[in-house]
Amino acid sequence: MKNAETFVFKVTLFGTMSSLGSALMTELLKRQHEVIAIVDDLNRLPPRPGLHNKHAGLDDADQAEQGVAGASAVICLLPALAPHDHPMQLRMVQALVAGMTRTTIRRLLLVGDFSVLEDPDGYTAQHRQCVEQIADTLQRSSLHWTLINAPSEIPGLGIEHFQHTHGTLDPSLEEPLQRLARIAAGMIDILELKLHYGEQLNFVC
Repeated sequence: MKNAETFVFKVTLFGTMSSLGSALMTELLKRQHEVIAIVDDLNRLPPRPGLHNKHAGLDDADQAEQGVAGASAVICLLPALAPHDHPMQLRMVQALVAGMTRTTIRRLLLVGDFSVLEDPDGYTAQHRQCVEQIADTLQRSSLHWTLINAPSEIPGLGIEHFQHTHGTLDPSLEEPLQRLARIAAGMIDILELKLHYGEQLNFVC
């Protein structure tokens, strides 16, 4: 049980239904933080203490503002929202930044394919331009942001999988489950310890 002096984050999570989203929800709830899960179906996730489902999106600043309302931090998983669609990811980030700017919420962890910023070779011109515009949008904002390179995922992993990362029924899932669980733990450490503002990170597990 947390004592009354321990700060509790209330985190809005975009990209909830991905494997990393499930790992993040599991880690946040394990640490007794609260999660506002953005879903397209309010019955998609079963009730859990500390978990709140909200129907919202990133089509525009109004939707984004509605989605983040009441949170103390935001985590956005771009590959889960618009896989391989970099122009759409750019529009989502622009809407999210505009929506958050209307609020007092400043902390943002943004997950995507940002390796192009360090090594542009091997990426399309469109990809490079979109990611550069995302970085520029963030740098011009008043947000305390961190870019995180997206890890590889295995589709279909839910919260129930991450509650039992050892001795899983399918041995082939043990390594990816533990890897994503460690990445999720590292991301929440970044929030709790107020680390890596304005930086790009790549988790190596």
